[in-house]
Amino acid sequence: MSSNQMKSNVLVTARELCADFVSLFYPNYCLGCTNALYKGEEILCTRCIRELPKTGYTNDPLNPVMLRLAGRLPLKFGLAFLKFRKTGLVQHLLHQLKYNNHPEVGVRLGKLFGKELAESGMKSEIDLIVPVPLHASRKRRRGYNQSAKFAEGLSSALSIPWNESVSSRVVRTSSQTRKSKVDRWENVKDVFAIERPEEINGQRILLVDDVMTTGATLEACGKQLLQAGCVELSVACLAEAQ
Repeated sequence: MSSNQMKSNVLVTARELCADFVSLFYPNYCLGCTNALYKGEEILCTRCIRELPKTGYTNDPLNPVMLRLAGRLPLKFGLAFLKFRKTGLVQHLLHQLKYNNHPEVGVRLGKLFGKELAESGMKSEIDLIVPVPLHASRKRRRGYNQSAKFAEGLSSALSIPWNESVSSRVVRTSSQTRKSKVDRWENVKDVFAIERPEEINGQRILLVDDVMTTGATLEACGKQLLQAGCVELSVACLAEAQ
């Protein structure tokens, strides 16, 4: 071994020892349970990942997401990664993602779901991933679009490009949380616009959102994509509320 190689190995070892020493006093912690992360864990600990309430919809063509949007959007696939439960782990992670400035949660969960989709053969069924857009003012305040972070993680795991600039939310809407099904649709039916139709024309698109309740937001945005030339539409949400 040359002297340069020996020096390089010593430097790498020193950096690793330094990182281990720092993590002993300032450990990275799991954003799900706040326990310290072990070496090799990222954002979420192994226990929290294991306890995620997954839907198992990947291999079910008649899953609740597909049924909820039946007759409203012509879909190839309709999927949700997790089941949303109040006061549960998923609600906590979504709160971290949307309100506690932790965009990395969306990316990490996107990677986990993307791995499942890749294993199911989804990789060959999608050309482009498009997140449901946030209004510009809300994005400025938050600093990012949480659905775009989910799209980023999916893109990384599936090796499929994602683009958050083809669609925009041109009207700032009030929260959907306490609205009825009809009111949710009225709240979002005319708020989306396609900024770059040439980038989605002829594309098979996976439209992604953070939480699906009635599906009104996905329906409104999805219809705009189809009218702009999307040839095949699928949807995926990070969590599905019952």
